[in-house]
Order: sequence, then structure tokens, then C-alpha cells
Amino acid sequence: QVQLEESGGGLVQAGGSLRLSCAASGRTFSSYAMGWFRQAPGKEREFVARINRSGGTTYYADSVRGRFTTSRDNAKNTVYLQMNSLKPEDTAVYFCAAGKYGSSISGYDYWGQGTQVTVSS
Repeated sequence: QVQLEESGGGLVQAGGSLRLSCAASGRTFSSYAMGWFRQAPGKEREFVARINRSGGTTYYADSVRGRFTTSRDNAKNTVYLQMNSLKPEDTAVYFCAAGKYGSSISGYDYWGQGTQVTVSS
């Protein structure tokens, strides 16, 4: 079992940057692919980015490709989401998740509690 905790959210102006971190407990972190999802008020949770177990392969939603980068440090049991050129439409609660390598919510077994990102115009 894996427990996940996100950090790094906050308020930023449009065009700014934030880096989210997701720390995992347990000794099996490297056996899980990791995903990032977000949920804006009144909207469904949506896929943002994913990274495979080794960190060698990543994939992004069209809406963030070229602006967001995910990486992981298996020695530190941590996955990151670097967010650049932020837009007001990026405002949401961001979640990290551990599970299979995919873009579907159903492919992830463990979830963090989420961290709020607010981008002002």
C-alpha cells in the first residue's frame, strides 16, 4: 500500500510557475507508475500527466504539453510536476496518484488528498 501527500500548491499570477511535489510512503514506490490529475470547481477530474516506473517515459494532456513537466526521484519516493506559463484555466485541485501507466482515473489505486493551485489573471 502507498500513501501519497502533495505539496507546493498556491496562488500565482498568469505566466508564473509552480512546482508540485508528491511524497510517497512505503518501500514499493518504484513499482508504481505515477499520474497527475486535476479537478476544477464544477468539473470532472481530468488527466494531466503521467510517468512510468523508471521515469524514462512521460505523457501529457494536450492542454499542458510544452508547459508542464513531470519527473520522479525513486530514491526519495517523490514525483514532481513542474508547471510553467500558468494560465487561469489551470486553476484546480491537483492530485497525484499511483497505479498502472495510463490516463484513466480507474487505472490508479492510490490517491493523495490534493493541493490547490490558483492562477490569477
